[in-house]
Amino acid sequence: MPIWAENRIVTSDQLDAVEHRAAVCKDCDLWAPATQTVFGEGPVPARVMLMGEVPGDKEDLAGHPFVGPAGRILDDALADVGLTRADIYVTNAVKHFKFERRGKVRIHKKPNRTEIAACSQWWKQELELVRPTVLGLLGATAAQAVLGPAFRVTKQRGQWFEAGADPAVRTLATIHPAAILRSEDRRAEEYAGFVRDLAVLVRGVG
Repeated sequence: MPIWAENRIVTSDQLDAVEHRAAVCKDCDLWAPATQTVFGEGPVPARVMLMGEVPGDKEDLAGHPFVGPAGRILDDALADVGLTRADIYVTNAVKHFKFERRGKVRIHKKPNRTEIAACSQWWKQELELVRPTVLGLLGATAAQAVLGPAFRVTKQRGQWFEAGADPAVRTLATIHPAAILRSEDRRAEEYAGFVRDLAVLVRGVG
């Protein structure tokens, strides 16, 4: 059975309208080099919402969140806790790919506070319309966007907090699945920790 509720609190048309506005957003400079806005996807409402940091190269080209290598790690971890993409709403704190070119390769760059703040209007509207019971924040950028710049994923992951944007939503931060890919020597250990955090998130749904 899907984890989200059968009765819709809002219509998808409302979220579609937000997505159309985000598609033409120029409130920071990231829109210019990016291919397109990468908006969130999933059922509305959804009891579980996951928010990553920023689209990567594959996501920028495809126009969908978490479709690259980190997305495959996420899918595996979701399966390990009994979920699929159809069960959750997934998005990013920043909707445009930030990168620098090295030859023909586009290398991910961390968005700055100005860019994160400019994009906060979009995930706040997603949160309001999706109405999740729990919000999972994947990586430092997402965690600090919601819980403040002092938040440290390394010290506070796997713990419950109240989201500043909506105190009714129980919020938990963990690592970004891309961090697992970068941890070649500790990949199994990092993956296991990620799955444990997601399991805590799922139990929070009730």
